[in-house]
Amino acid sequence: MPGMAGGRFAAGDAERRRRAQAAVFDRIGARYDEVFPHRDGQDHAVDLLLARLPAAARVLDVGCGTGLPTARRLAAAGAAVTGLDISRVMLRLARRNVPEATFLRRDALTIDGTLGRFDAAVAFFSLLMLTRRQIAGTLTRLRDVLGPGGWLALGMVELDLDDVELPFLGQPVRVSGWPREQLRAVVAGAGFTVVTEEVRSYAPATPEAEPEVQLYVLARRED
Repeated sequence: MPGMAGGRFAAGDAERRRRAQAAVFDRIGARYDEVFPHRDGQDHAVDLLLARLPAAARVLDVGCGTGLPTARRLAAAGAAVTGLDISRVMLRLARRNVPEATFLRRDALTIDGTLGRFDAAVAFFSLLMLTRRQIAGTLTRLRDVLGPGGWLALGMVELDLDDVELPFLGQPVRVSGWPREQLRAVVAGAGFTVVTEEVRSYAPATPEAEPEVQLYVLARRED
């Protein structure tokens, strides 16, 4: 991918990283849905999840962004949605777009039992902003807040990178990812059984963002 820059945050500098990422999404939040207006793969993943959930399921949306399209579609289907994000701007938009959901300013690295128990968790492209080690740890924490047989719907960009700085809508972000076979193994290693996988090519609505290959995984907690 173009625009790579070297360097990593020093060990123990997680708070600096969190602030930097939050500032990026505060700056681009108002334009995000304009650049990514069509998210068919994400919608399809939500459809697959909803078909497996009980009525009034409790769903955790990790990196909820503006609440579109996922939190809105889940809430419209009757789910009780709790969305997490580190960007104040994204959360303000999410609360406006999906007033019936609950939104919290919280880092994915702090997910724990204080949030309660959920029937499902969704994380569409939000875990990209973590290191590989942090992604694996977050998946394990998500498993721990799911009830028996709980579901995980995950969206990632196919990358073979660990904590590399790339430009995103004119802003620097640090991203990580895996090729599809390795991603499957990471999800399984966190205590999930992968049920469905899908690979989609995606082209944003403007040339500001690069085309990408998106990976969607639907997995169930192993009990």
